[in-house]
Amino acid sequence: MSLNLVTLLYLVASICFIQALKGLSHPTTSIRGNIFGMVGMAIAVLTTAALIVELSGLAGQPSANGMVLVFIGLLVGGSIGTIMAKRVEMTKMPELVAFMHSMIGLAAVFIAIAAVAEPYAFGIVAKGDLIPTGNRLELFLGAAIGAITFSGSVIAFGKLSGKYKFRLFQGAPVQFTGQHKLNLVLGLAMVGLGLVFTFTENWAAFYAMLALAFVMGVLIIIPIGGADMPVVVSMLNSYSGWAAAGIGFSLNNAMLIVAGSLVGSSGAILSYIMCKAMNRSFFNVILGGFGGETATAGAGGGEARSVKSGSADDAAYMLSNAETVIIVPGYGLAVARAQHAVMELAEKLTHMGVNVKYAIHPVAGRMPGHMNVLLAEAEVPYDQVFEMEDINGEFAQADVAIILGANDVVNPAALTKGSPIYGMPILEAYKAKTVIVNKRSMAAGYAGLDNELFYMDKTMMVFGDAKKVVEDMVKAVE
Repeated sequence: MSLNLVTLLYLVASICFIQALKGLSHPTTSIRGNIFGMVGMAIAVLTTAALIVELSGLAGQPSANGMVLVFIGLLVGGSIGTIMAKRVEMTKMPELVAFMHSMIGLAAVFIAIAAVAEPYAFGIVAKGDLIPTGNRLELFLGAAIGAITFSGSVIAFGKLSGKYKFRLFQGAPVQFTGQHKLNLVLGLAMVGLGLVFTFTENWAAFYAMLALAFVMGVLIIIPIGGADMPVVVSMLNSYSGWAAAGIGFSLNNAMLIVAGSLVGSSGAILSYIMCKAMNRSFFNVILGGFGGETATAGAGGGEARSVKSGSADDAAYMLSNAETVIIVPGYGLAVARAQHAVMELAEKLTHMGVNVKYAIHPVAGRMPGHMNVLLAEAEVPYDQVFEMEDINGEFAQADVAIILGANDVVNPAALTKGSPIYGMPILEAYKAKTVIVNKRSMAAGYAGLDNELFYMDKTMMVFGDAKKVVEDMVKAVE
């Protein structure tokens, strides 16, 4: 393959990736975006495979050897990815994303180790020569970021799953005295060892730096509470991209540089958008998260308070007599897999002449777009789904706002100075004439705060599994 042909194919793949990101920015174009992404990845993989075969021949090795290794990698990785994608539930999608990030980080680490051990095999230098200083710096950065991404993603996976009893994998923050000072010391030591490797090509310094990077990934994520996990997932997404880009510079692979930069920059932008939606600074998230000392202090004195509760039949009566209903889906709906039942309820109400809309908060669920994907799976019409800034002005005119498993994103505490979530933009469901809230219990959300909305006179609580409750509403609606 000529260099011009390789460059052209990588350019086409890069354009496909850019179009994929553009398409995935809206539900109506997401299918097209996915197709562009798959086509771009296919072009990139096939081009790289052809290069491996050609380089094997030029190195005096049988071309089939290179292709066999490529085929084994595609077969193993593709099989694992296909099985996981088919088995994963929509509620577990954030965990799958965290797992994928960890694999990207680990791949960057392995490539960096291989490049340090045998740089001539990657065409970085001739056999026996030292790696140029610039390449050593790129390998240090790519490997360090990759190691942090891997171990951090493993912790995020455990926190998101909520199935493991190991303390580090539990949703509550893990904090101890001197934590930030320890992180600072280890971070400086990691950078120092990386610079030693950069200027001396000392293998011991490289491997010691890697070990510290793995530890840093754990220490950075464990003090972050469950409420900030969506930000962590997008942040790790960004890290994985920069790790790939760093390794791309070392290997002089334009495709890795472009793809890594796209992932890194888009992940960083998403993290910024999410922090803004939660009224959090990025550094505030990294230094500790919701669920820590401030959240505990704001959770109230534990005094028992009464709420107005009702049945699914009561809720159905209110909904069927309303003119406008706004549905606010949350993680509780996702856990119960109630999206199809909600769609059926909305269809019945629409046929009765009720104007039904869905309100989506930027951080509803456990990752950006989580609720949009769930509603799309149930074939909810896109023109009924509205983002927070587009729907908030309509709550005051809505007869009923029905909240299904959401908590922090509708908590009026965000309007109270001194609250841990003060200033966080919320869905203004409290402005509706009547509010129906479905929850399993009165347990606090990820922020660990009580929700004043639940105690308002206009609010009726309907306790129970979201799917069962909504199905009962469907039966009761006339």
